[in-house]
Amino acid sequence: MKKEKSEALMRIPVGIVSGIVLGVWAHLIAVFVVINIIYTLVKGKPDKEIAEFCNIWKVQLSKYVEYMIFVSNTRTWPFGKFKDKKS
Repeated sequence: MKKEKSEALMRIPVGIVSGIVLGVWAHLIAVFVVINIIYTLVKGKPDKEIAEFCNIWKVQLSKYVEYMIFVSNTRTWPFGKFKDKKS
Protein backbone atom coordinates (compact mmCIF):
# COMPACT_ATOMS: atom_id res chain seq x y z
CA MET A 1 0.00 0.00 0.00
CA LYS A 2 2.81 2.41 0.90
CA LYS A 3 4.61 1.65 -2.38
CA GLU A 4 1.45 2.42 -4.35
CA LYS A 5 1.04 5.73 -2.53
CA SER A 6 4.65 6.75 -3.17
CA GLU A 7 4.31 5.77 -6.84
CA ALA A 8 1.15 7.87 -7.08
CA LEU A 9 2.99 10.85 -5.57
CA MET A 10 5.89 10.31 -7.96
CA ARG A 11 3.52 10.95 -10.84
CA ILE A 12 3.48 14.65 -9.92
CA PRO A 13 7.15 15.45 -10.69
CA VAL A 14 7.22 12.94 -13.56
CA GLY A 15 4.11 14.56 -15.02
CA ILE A 16 5.54 18.06 -14.76
CA VAL A 17 9.04 17.37 -16.10
CA SER A 18 8.08 14.87 -18.79
CA GLY A 19 5.11 17.02 -19.78
CA ILE A 20 7.35 20.03 -20.33
CA VAL A 21 9.85 17.96 -22.34
CA LEU A 22 7.12 16.43 -24.50
CA GLY A 23 5.50 19.84 -24.96
CA VAL A 24 8.70 21.42 -26.25
CA TRP A 25 9.32 18.35 -28.38
CA ALA A 26 5.78 18.71 -29.83
CA HIS A 27 6.68 22.13 -31.23
CA LEU A 28 9.73 20.63 -32.90
CA ILE A 29 7.56 17.84 -34.31
CA ALA A 30 5.15 20.44 -35.75
CA VAL A 31 8.06 22.05 -37.61
CA PHE A 32 9.23 18.66 -38.90
CA VAL A 33 5.72 17.83 -40.10
CA VAL A 34 5.66 20.98 -42.22
CA ILE A 35 9.16 20.24 -43.52
CA ASN A 36 8.15 16.68 -44.38
CA ILE A 37 5.02 17.86 -46.19
CA ILE A 38 7.07 20.26 -48.30
CA TYR A 39 9.71 17.56 -48.89
CA THR A 40 6.99 15.13 -49.99
CA LEU A 41 5.49 17.65 -52.40
CA VAL A 42 8.92 18.33 -53.94
CA LYS A 43 10.43 14.82 -53.99
CA GLY A 44 7.25 12.75 -54.29
CA LYS A 45 7.82 10.66 -51.16
CA PRO A 46 8.22 11.48 -47.45
CA ASP A 47 11.59 11.52 -45.71
CA LYS A 48 11.80 8.29 -43.71
CA GLU A 49 14.15 9.64 -41.03
CA ILE A 50 11.87 12.58 -40.21
CA ALA A 51 8.87 10.24 -40.06
CA GLU A 52 10.70 7.85 -37.72
CA PHE A 53 11.77 10.73 -35.45
CA CYS A 54 8.16 11.90 -35.23
CA ASN A 55 7.09 8.34 -34.45
CA ILE A 56 9.51 8.24 -31.48
CA TRP A 57 7.73 11.28 -30.04
CA LYS A 58 4.36 9.57 -30.54
CA VAL A 59 5.57 6.46 -28.67
CA GLN A 60 6.97 8.56 -25.79
CA LEU A 61 3.72 10.53 -25.58
CA SER A 62 1.74 7.29 -25.45
CA LYS A 63 3.93 5.92 -22.63
CA TYR A 64 3.54 9.24 -20.76
CA VAL A 65 -0.24 9.14 -20.99
CA GLU A 66 -0.36 5.47 -19.95
CA TYR A 67 1.76 6.29 -16.89
CA MET A 68 -0.21 9.38 -15.92
CA ILE A 69 -3.62 7.66 -16.08
CA PHE A 70 -2.36 4.67 -14.03
CA VAL A 71 -2.49 2.13 -16.88
CA SER A 72 1.21 1.44 -16.43
CA ASN A 73 3.76 1.91 -13.64
CA THR A 74 6.64 2.21 -16.11
CA ARG A 75 8.03 5.72 -15.78
CA THR A 76 8.73 7.71 -18.89
CA TRP A 77 12.00 9.25 -19.93
CA PRO A 78 13.87 11.07 -18.26
CA PHE A 79 12.83 9.09 -15.16
CA GLY A 80 12.81 5.69 -16.86
CA LYS A 81 14.25 3.97 -19.88
CA PHE A 82 13.99 5.65 -23.26
CA LYS A 83 12.15 3.33 -25.63
CA ASP A 84 11.83 4.36 -29.22
CA LYS A 85 9.46 1.56 -30.20
CA LYS A 86 6.19 0.37 -28.73
CA SER A 87 6.76 -2.91 -26.91
